[in-house]
Amino acid sequence: MEKGTIRQILLITDGNSNRGQDPVTVAALAREQGITINVIGIMENNDSEASSGLIEVEDIAQSGGGVSQLVYPASLSQTVQMVTKQGMTQTIQGFVNKELEAILGKNESIESVDPKKRGEIMEVVEDMGETCKLEVLVLIDTSASMYHKLSTVKEALIDLSISLQARIGDNVFSMYQFPGKRSDIEPIMKWSPNLDEMYQTFPKLASGGITPTGPALQEAMYQFGKNHVVRSLRRSGTQSEEEFL
Repeated sequence: MEKGTIRQILLITDGNSNRGQDPVTVAALAREQGITINVIGIMENNDSEASSGLIEVEDIAQSGGGVSQLVYPASLSQTVQMVTKQGMTQTIQGFVNKELEAILGKNESIESVDPKKRGEIMEVVEDMGETCKLEVLVLIDTSASMYHKLSTVKEALIDLSISLQARIGDNVFSMYQFPGKRSDIEPIMKWSPNLDEMYQTFPKLASGGITPTGPALQEAMYQFGKNHVVRSLRRSGTQSEEEFL
């Protein structure tokens, strides 16, 4: 079974998009392009899980084929790692289900396989999660409502970088914020396999403005072009074009 490359957008937001395209519709387009969207919704103490912003968080992830999690700032660090890993596992399970469908028939999935065989398959899924190539674009909502939450976001992303460095597989990582000063999104860190570069980017994070979640997701999709990633790797000298492609 080919391991391939898992492409994820990790959206960190408190919801309530208020300009541009419907982010749920954009998430569906990303899924068609093989990009999974995982979403972490940051709650305030007085938030209800039934609020429109947090319902939007769940709808974006469902449309984008990913995982959503609502969390209070104090639990954010652990949640970022968990959602990233769950997103990988879910994506790989999708690959496995397609393989089973081709071999056993249209109605087969992991859940319908004999329990012993299912355990063996899940071991393969876990192994692939550690060894596959991973491209993660972190898309951070820095609108005005996120002002008091950004310090916690920074801590969570440091923990994420440490956990990803422990993987056997190759990681390529980038970070964007929205809204940007002159456009819907603004690069904080462009594609790099060197996760340590992330520490230098945090002073650039500043909050303010509206929440163009749909346009930001659309722009984020465009950052996954092969040539863009390969050029970044070539400049770093860590991989050849042939190795990555």
